[in-house]
Amino acid sequence: MAQVDITDKIGFALLKKGVIDYETLEKSLKVKEAEGQKNRRNLGQILVHDFSADHDSVFREVANLYAFREIFLADEHIDKTRIDFIKKLIDPLPENARTMVVQAKILPLKFDEKQTDKLVIVAADPTDRRIPLVARNFGVKKYEVTYCRIKDIQGIIEQVVPPENEFLKLLEDTQIGIEVKEDDIAVDEEALEAEISKSALVNLVEGALVEAVRQGCSDVHIIAKEGNRTEFWFRSDGSLKLWHVQENTMPEAVAAVVKDRSKNVDRFEREMSQDGFIQRQIDDHMIRFRVSIMPIVGVEFRHKFESIVIRVLDDRKVITDLEKLGLQGPARDFFYKAIARPQGIVILTGPTGSGKSTTLVAALHQVIDPTVNVLTVEEPVEYIIRGARQLKIGPKMNFELAIRGILRHDPDIVLVGEMRDKATAEIAIKLANTGHLTFSTLHTNDAPSAVARLYKMGIEPFLIAYAINIVVAQRLIRTLCPRCKKPIAKDEIDRDVYLKFGFTEEDLESRTIYEAVGCDKCNGGYKGRAAIHEALYFTKEIRHIIVKSGADVDEEAIRKQGMKDGMWTLRRSGIERVKDGVTTLEEVSSATAED
Repeated sequence: MAQVDITDKIGFALLKKGVIDYETLEKSLKVKEAEGQKNRRNLGQILVHDFSADHDSVFREVANLYAFREIFLADEHIDKTRIDFIKKLIDPLPENARTMVVQAKILPLKFDEKQTDKLVIVAADPTDRRIPLVARNFGVKKYEVTYCRIKDIQGIIEQVVPPENEFLKLLEDTQIGIEVKEDDIAVDEEALEAEISKSALVNLVEGALVEAVRQGCSDVHIIAKEGNRTEFWFRSDGSLKLWHVQENTMPEAVAAVVKDRSKNVDRFEREMSQDGFIQRQIDDHMIRFRVSIMPIVGVEFRHKFESIVIRVLDDRKVITDLEKLGLQGPARDFFYKAIARPQGIVILTGPTGSGKSTTLVAALHQVIDPTVNVLTVEEPVEYIIRGARQLKIGPKMNFELAIRGILRHDPDIVLVGEMRDKATAEIAIKLANTGHLTFSTLHTNDAPSAVARLYKMGIEPFLIAYAINIVVAQRLIRTLCPRCKKPIAKDEIDRDVYLKFGFTEEDLESRTIYEAVGCDKCNGGYKGRAAIHEALYFTKEIRHIIVKSGADVDEEAIRKQGMKDGMWTLRRSGIERVKDGVTTLEEVSSATAED
């Protein structure tokens, strides 16, 4: 029997732990053998790069066998001082060495506490042959190589060596400007085309798409202004912030570039609304953009102004784990109970941009199974849901036709994007009453008012009462930046305001209340958003109130019974977020109404 070397031991250890199967091990060993004496890769590298084995599972085992220490960055104090330390060592590196740091995922972390002249280096693959080359450039005689998860290292690399936006770099040496004569009374299409070809507007638009993705923005707003100006705004954490102002350029030219780069959009149409989409590979991820174009009025009548909003659809942001939605208190139990039922409607309510679709997609992932037929009818489709058949809306099959056709398509679980009218609502209720679990949305302010809305659409009260499992109202509130949030001293809290809002004396004594401060890593003290929910589960008592409805649905009676059954209102849910130190009273107050 041939002697087993340490590289083979890696393979067998991974096989034993179920990271790879025997067939993959055999194939990877053959690749290693074929590479022969000139082999520059160990078995772990072959498994990850050639056979898509999980990077961290493989290299944690490699690190263990080669006796590399593992460092958990969550246990390290990665603050501004530490980031500055890392940047101080990386910034002077020649460009090829900096590129190597990014590609190999290698970082200088700190000097050893016991040996102050020894640099601790973290690497996603501690056996990477490029490590000595990079370490030499750090100008230290002693160093220790340690293993760290690739995602953790990538997070720091993005802070110290931010990815370059090649389109914006091209803009630096280019002057954009389209000369406009004062006596122009109409858009000269040929002149416009010639100027666009000569200018760098294409780089500006492409650069905006790249930057929006990297900054984690949800939307890009491109707004035509008087005086040949166009403003680019990014929506981040729910708020718009100005990103760029394009001067001395006809707004029609900027709009034309966006239209040229969008599918299903007519560049020469400036009098009606249009919807299209863009698809781009950004930082090795396919990103989709939904484009909405609307004509707007301006004071300069010779111009045909348009407003453009581009929604960033980044599948990496899709939440597939229901636990990560942050459902609080009874809302969590009610929601799980509702989607576990074999039939009935689960309704999400709230204004545009309140995260309804995100919650529905997470719920769908909870119930998707190869043995059931999951159909969705959405207009437009935002995210691809693996395991579901998402019906394609187009000129020959509109939303209403798709809804009607879905009944004949043998569904088990159905997602109806929105119950927009009586016809849509009736079919959703028919699905629920014939043994199908149905998910949908409504635009209402809170959970009880969803019942009234359906009633006003013309749906019979007994159908509403027995078709619906749960109505969940949702809002998104900004969360405090963990770096700069500041506790409010007990004697500085305006107790009357907090007590009137719904806090108790015990809450104010036992909990720490925080305020927003603001730093270079956040937006005015806030970073990210969290959901608050109001979950109205349909108990026997709730159904009885609805069935007894006369000329109007008694929303107040439904609300009171819901609270009696354990429902938290949106405001109560928000108060719990404040008590947990997640957000502020001001943020909850702006997002919720008084109970």
